[in-house]
Amino acid sequence: MAVLNKIRQRSVFLIVIIALALFSFVLADVIRNGGLSSQKSQNVIASVNGEELSREEFARQVEALQRNSGGSISTTQAANRVWDQQLRQLIIEDQLEEIGLRAEEDQITQMIRAQMSNNPNFVNEAGIFDENRLREYVANLRATSPQAYAQWEQYTQNMAETARQSLYLNMISAGVGATLTEAEQAYRMQNDNIDLQFVQIPYSSVPDDEVEVSKSEIKEYINNHSAQFETEKSVNLQYVFFEEKASSEDRAEAKQAVTESLESRVEFNSASKSNDTIAGFRNTDNIEDFVNQYSDLPYADRFVFKSDLPKGIADEIYNLSEGEVFGPYEENGYWKATKLLETKQMPDSVKASHILITYQGTQIDPDVTRTKEEAQALADSLAGVVRRDESKFAELASQFSSDRSNKEEGGDLGYFSPGMMIPAFENYVFENEEGDIGVVETEVGYHVISIDEQTDEEKAVKIATIAKEIEPSERSRNDLFNEVTKFQIAAGDNNFAEQAKSSNYEVRTARSVKALDETLPGVGAQRNVIQWAFQEDVNSGDVKRFDTPNGYVVAQVTAKNDAGVTSVEEASSRVIPIITKRKKAEIIKERISAGSLQEIAENQNVVVQNASAVNLASPTLAGAGREPEVVGAAFGLEAGEMSKPVAGEKGVYVFKVTNRTEAPALNSYNAVAQQETARRRQTAGSRVFEALKKKADIEDNRAKFY
Repeated sequence: MAVLNKIRQRSVFLIVIIALALFSFVLADVIRNGGLSSQKSQNVIASVNGEELSREEFARQVEALQRNSGGSISTTQAANRVWDQQLRQLIIEDQLEEIGLRAEEDQITQMIRAQMSNNPNFVNEAGIFDENRLREYVANLRATSPQAYAQWEQYTQNMAETARQSLYLNMISAGVGATLTEAEQAYRMQNDNIDLQFVQIPYSSVPDDEVEVSKSEIKEYINNHSAQFETEKSVNLQYVFFEEKASSEDRAEAKQAVTESLESRVEFNSASKSNDTIAGFRNTDNIEDFVNQYSDLPYADRFVFKSDLPKGIADEIYNLSEGEVFGPYEENGYWKATKLLETKQMPDSVKASHILITYQGTQIDPDVTRTKEEAQALADSLAGVVRRDESKFAELASQFSSDRSNKEEGGDLGYFSPGMMIPAFENYVFENEEGDIGVVETEVGYHVISIDEQTDEEKAVKIATIAKEIEPSERSRNDLFNEVTKFQIAAGDNNFAEQAKSSNYEVRTARSVKALDETLPGVGAQRNVIQWAFQEDVNSGDVKRFDTPNGYVVAQVTAKNDAGVTSVEEASSRVIPIITKRKKAEIIKERISAGSLQEIAENQNVVVQNASAVNLASPTLAGAGREPEVVGAAFGLEAGEMSKPVAGEKGVYVFKVTNRTEAPALNSYNAVAQQETARRRQTAGSRVFEALKKKADIEDNRAKFY
């Protein structure tokens, strides 16, 4: 009680202390997150020339793109695509506003007319676009559907922006062209030819150990070519991947489960106080229920051919007697046992046509209003018509079928094999005769089916397979987690690579990883690892464990590289081969003594080669490949003149021009100038965008959110 009294007496003092502690906690959080403006930064994905891009709007566009792609692209890929679109729009829009460019109503109308000209709703009886029909359509939208009308207005606004951008790019393209002098140069580069003889002394003729490249030479090269080595912010990583996989005990347990399921077993029934005999896979009377209850793969009630069976054991299964079991055997990550249920002769493929009649509630045609009973009656009626006159099938399919993928082809489904169609549909076409017409119900509606053609029959088998997946047990997962955790702790306290080596783990490395990269070599998409590495409070040497769909990654940041010119270490892999080639070229040049091409070839243990009809537009030497430096030097020689040694892409060359052929002069180079102009204008839009992008003030925060 005395303690409680003391607390009550000092309650005001305690409240002040707690308030100060909370305030310091909040203040620290504010500072850590960039000050009081952090809320604003959390809502801005990027800014371009002061124009902010809302995070919420950006996220909506990313989600829409992913949805429209059917999940075929990752979130990061979708974000990058949306960014490219938004960046282009913002940069071009900035220019349009600066010059005050506007699209006139006539231009917008022209674009809409071009877009709608092929829409059958807006053409008259003569097949010509009718603007009055479009106006009626828009007026109807305005009166009946505010949401659809808002979408139309958004569409016209997009057309207006497209028209403005087209005007802008057309203005730029109009200023791009080729003069007659440039046209003549292009003509000469394509049509003036030379023939030459040459010897090539390859760089490989000089052993690598004869050439040494120093760190200062690499640094000098980088300084002289700094524009080529500009890089954005990056990190270097090393990491170990721990795969979650089944142990030998897990494999044995899966096999044992399949083995035990084959035979009958006795179990005590607590309700009847007696022992019950549970039928096994070999002798069960209800194979479908048994498989669906005890197998990790569902029962498939269909016939298959030998080619459909697992390779390597197809003969063993195909040649079983009815009721006989093969297995256990291992296939595709499962232990399995297969029982042959039935054999029959049947065609291996069928050609059929159908008319699909849907009803209200089916997913194929959500606009249909007929009931299920009406759909069945219509299907039966159509089947009766085509039984009397099969030539009407295509016409009725075009008129009544809800399967838009083939209704205009008379419902023709082409040839298909077992397993490609809905079971009930498939059973009908494979179990009946060529020429039969019938009605089959499936989950998508009623099908009026015509069996058009069946291939020759062969033996098919119906099998049942019980399978147990070979997967890591809870024990194996726990053991792996403990192993990973131990390594994570040890790697954080000691040398990461040495710790991995002592445990025989493979260490993978990734250098110059960018903030928006998504994958790591050997482990695929690991966006969370990359995001962690770029956090401001993560330093070189930090280690962390990450969960993956099939295991763990333990990663360490080995370097954090600021934006700027690439370091000597990072650039070495690119620069050393260049400098090595240069040094080898000097060594080879010193080995070449004056003389004829034949003498040089003999001294250097190479052969004299010939190249004919070589031009500057395609500087390729037969037998040597693309060599622009060599071809350029050759065009500077007179016929019969021999060159000095020239360093090329693949070696050092000495050559002699044997013949020069100048193309005849043209009376006019206008046509060539027009071709060159068209070629340059094709890339004008992308080139101007890249120039504006380089000039723009861009703050890109995507890496924080994606």
